[in-house]
Amino acid sequence: VVLALCGATALLQQQQHWSAVHRRPDPPQSSVDDPRRAHVPQLLRAKIGASSSRGAPVRALAIEEMIDKSKTDRLAHLEAQAMAALTAAVEEFEHPVFPNAMIVGDCVITHLLSKLDYLKTDKVKIMVVDTFHLFDSTMPFLETLEAKYGFEADVFKADGCETLEDFEKTYGMGLWKTSVAEYDRAAKVEPFQRGLKTLAADVMINGRRRDHGADRAYIDIAEVAPIGGGLAKLNPLAYWTFEDCFDYAAMEGVPLHPSVAEGYPSQGDAKDTVPVPDPEGLSGVKGDKGSVRFVDGTWHGDKTIWLNYGSERIGRFVGLSEEEGKKKTECGIHVDGAERSWDRDLWGGVGNDAPSAVVTLATQDEALALKNSGEPAVIVVYAPWCPFCQAMEPEFEKLAEELSAKGITVAKYRGDVDRPFVKAEFNVKAFPTINVVTPDGLVKYESEDRAKEQMLAFFAETTGVAV
Repeated sequence: VVLALCGATALLQQQQHWSAVHRRPDPPQSSVDDPRRAHVPQLLRAKIGASSSRGAPVRALAIEEMIDKSKTDRLAHLEAQAMAALTAAVEEFEHPVFPNAMIVGDCVITHLLSKLDYLKTDKVKIMVVDTFHLFDSTMPFLETLEAKYGFEADVFKADGCETLEDFEKTYGMGLWKTSVAEYDRAAKVEPFQRGLKTLAADVMINGRRRDHGADRAYIDIAEVAPIGGGLAKLNPLAYWTFEDCFDYAAMEGVPLHPSVAEGYPSQGDAKDTVPVPDPEGLSGVKGDKGSVRFVDGTWHGDKTIWLNYGSERIGRFVGLSEEEGKKKTECGIHVDGAERSWDRDLWGGVGNDAPSAVVTLATQDEALALKNSGEPAVIVVYAPWCPFCQAMEPEFEKLAEELSAKGITVAKYRGDVDRPFVKAEFNVKAFPTINVVTPDGLVKYESEDRAKEQMLAFFAETTGVAV
């Protein structure tokens, strides 16, 4: 009750502050027939000069004034709501971390954190992942934010790499072209998870909103830590719209990424991000670069192209598909399970104390020995960071329990760190890849239905072993 009252009081005070600061002065009085009132609807004009129950005239609000007041009231409410959530993150958790991608919403959150004095005091850590493929202006813009708000971001990069040259030497040139999943793992997910672990994060602040699209349509302002591992998530802008973010940035003078003024509604890797509209229509909207842009708080062009539901990221991930064929819509960081500790393996192993019936093949020799044995067995080639592998963990464990009780080996081999080998020996094009060992060699399980009963039926049909 005390918390609720405090929250309500803070909200009321914030709304009163906004109304006092941003309220337009009352326009001069005018008559019903005043031509300056021609734009006011008939219903409202009819009320001008009418008497209230107290005998005083009732003056209709001008449409522009009414819209401005509504926006001001809405932004006051949203700001108070977001600041209350951010305050809870600091007061209820020990190590709040904000992974900042410097998109419009993230810039708004940075500003809110500064207003609460959480940046200069280091109460909230700002974390940035440098993929080596960002816009040329992104890291310099980070320096601008650091100088304005008085913080120093913790920047994380691909393991063992300090430059793009290091990255390409380790992973080859154009990794994102040959394997989107592997690129996401190396350039985004691994440094992201390592960053959360290094900063000992127990709650993650992020800029996800419901109007981003169907994948985020029902997120709430706060999400508790999921069963099976993960962090509590705070989404202070969950109920904001993209337009709210721009309105707030304009009103508060929030610095935005330089590319916003060049026609880019969202910022990610430069290699697969295009302006909206773009000359080739790759975003789905064909037009001149920069024909829609937001410069110094002012819109240029048709802003609805950016502001329509789910349109913020239509210029992102252009030409990219998940390895299972689905069009890419997430950067790899916000997929389910991506916030889990990088040290957590699947089916037992490092960071996973749960007992498992799945046998670990630790070396290439062990994997080849089982493959070439000719004895009926099942081998999954997996990556612990892969959301599809994480999703199948319980069902594959059930399969292992049932088959191991009959003396049949069910094993795992980690393939993301040994990609050339698993591609050559285990039919791997994507993770997970499940193979059944037979006297004639491996038979790949092609179905995406990884329920235990389906995998068990395939094993029985392939090997002829009654199960």
